[in-house]
Amino acid sequence: MTDFFMSSDQLHRIQRQLELGEHQLVEGGLARPVRREAIRQFIAAMQALLFPHCTAQNGGSSITAIQGPLSTLAELIHQVTVHACDDPNCPERERAQAKAVQFVQMLPDVQSEALTDVEATYEGDPAARDRAEIVSTYPGFYATLVYRLAHRLHLLAVPLLPRMMTEMAHSETGIDIHPGARIGAFFFIDHGTGVVIGETTEIGDRVTLYQGVTLGALNFPHDGQGRIIRGTKRHPTIEHDVVIYSEATILGGETVIGHDSVIGGNVWLTEGVPPFSKVTTKSTIALRTRQEPVS
Repeated sequence: MTDFFMSSDQLHRIQRQLELGEHQLVEGGLARPVRREAIRQFIAAMQALLFPHCTAQNGGSSITAIQGPLSTLAELIHQVTVHACDDPNCPERERAQAKAVQFVQMLPDVQSEALTDVEATYEGDPAARDRAEIVSTYPGFYATLVYRLAHRLHLLAVPLLPRMMTEMAHSETGIDIHPGARIGAFFFIDHGTGVVIGETTEIGDRVTLYQGVTLGALNFPHDGQGRIIRGTKRHPTIEHDVVIYSEATILGGETVIGHDSVIGGNVWLTEGVPPFSKVTTKSTIALRTRQEPVS
């Protein structure tokens, strides 16, 4: 067998091409890489801090249990922030620590919101034996909890990390919630697989979604050069006390689902409905003879 080899010139040329290709992806510099496992461990630490008796990492909410994730978060924020300073006393490190402190101060609010989600799930699912089971096992609750943590980091203008967190939850649960979405209290995702909630979605209190629901964008506005205009309201608004059944699709930034409405399964909506609406697809029921084959 002939050994496979490449000349030094060939290797340097390929290396240079790869470097040039990667630099097309970034603007203003490169952040330090973050391992997915580090994100997973941080999420697990947050779960253990918020619900110590419902997780494998039963560390409680002691000062030590808080200080560990605080230091981890400061380092993660420092890593994902684009900067050119490698000095241990880098000003960006101090700013990262300040944002980590702000985040930890928000944790009681995150826990309070998450407890309303537990209550909504317990009241909405007769299969739930107790509230601890929901925290420990329900994918809808897990995805929502990760979103609530990531949303706080999003509000603090932390780059990349919030999206990495929700995408990790997405890969584990099949539930895709953008950290920029705004979701009220008592939120319940039943089953959950295939749920998509876009960046500019607004959801009120006491809203229930079933599996396969999409709250997405209808179209994307473009500027004179054909480039997508970012930062516009592209996803729907769901007001308080709405139930949306499985596989319903609701699209568009101007689409508002009025409060106390019910959206049936497989409904496709690109315009709003008033409060107290009930929207369903029309079903046809026909009786067949015993001799008629099943098709």
